[in-house]
Amino acid sequence: MTPEKLAFENQKLEKRLCREVGRAIVDYNMIGEGDRVMVCLSGGKDSYGLLDILMKLQKRAPVNFELIAVNLDQKQPGFPAHILPEYLSKLGIKFHIETQDTYSIVKEKIEPGKTMCSLCSRLRRGILYRVAKELGATKIALGHHRDDMLQTLFLNMFFGGKLKGMPAKLVSDNGEFMVIRPLAYVPEKDLIRWAEHRQFPIIPCTLCGSQENLQRKQVGNLLRDWDKQFPGRLENMLHALQNVVPSHLMDRSLYPFQTLQTTGAPVADGDLAFDEEPLVAPPAANADAEEVNVRPRATVIPIAATT
Repeated sequence: MTPEKLAFENQKLEKRLCREVGRAIVDYNMIGEGDRVMVCLSGGKDSYGLLDILMKLQKRAPVNFELIAVNLDQKQPGFPAHILPEYLSKLGIKFHIETQDTYSIVKEKIEPGKTMCSLCSRLRRGILYRVAKELGATKIALGHHRDDMLQTLFLNMFFGGKLKGMPAKLVSDNGEFMVIRPLAYVPEKDLIRWAEHRQFPIIPCTLCGSQENLQRKQVGNLLRDWDKQFPGRLENMLHALQNVVPSHLMDRSLYPFQTLQTTGAPVADGDLAFDEEPLVAPPAANADAEEVNVRPRATVIPIAATT
């Protein structure tokens, strides 16, 4: 690829990332006037990409909001503690490094060969909530992307017996903070390309990165295979999460199946389970299409994804 072609492709990628993050922010009312957004930075490609795009959108947003990057140094052996402070200092952004030895706790509590992610996640979450309160953050931004959200859906279906995903916005476990996922519409492959282009100083997770048989990794591999074999399938799956029809599932708490009565009148969305329906591509399916026109809310960031 020529330098000119590469520059053009990178420009398109930046435009697409800004558009999709801006669209998620507007759709879910994630950030408003005066918010102080704590961006959780792990040292991986996803959180680097999240911070990078939010900084770009902050410059063009019609509302004022603040960003502060926070990293939790879990004292993993060999963790290069100097990388993030040096990187963030060069960016000129406010940041906080919280040092807590959760690594030793996880290694002590979890038997060899068992999955460490669950305990590690709980410990990390509690610490980040405390730090958010100390910093006066109004929102906590996490770097989960579209593929993470679909993986969670399948993990809950396959192993948890629940039709449950990972929401783009939710209230924290302790009820004190709004947790947001601005990368909700962004595919992982775009973040991989963006990390290569921006040359982020990636820090691998040595605690769980070597656990190759994790269920999440298996599901992730499945989704990547689908994406290669059936382009557009993952976009349709994400779109499905936004178009739930309770009457055609089996949850009695969401739909009154037990008291359902016939009316003698046609039902627009009746027993059509086996009828072929036209498939309509979701808005994000055509990644290089023109800008998505979104009517901005009063206190939300209506960001035009221009370069």
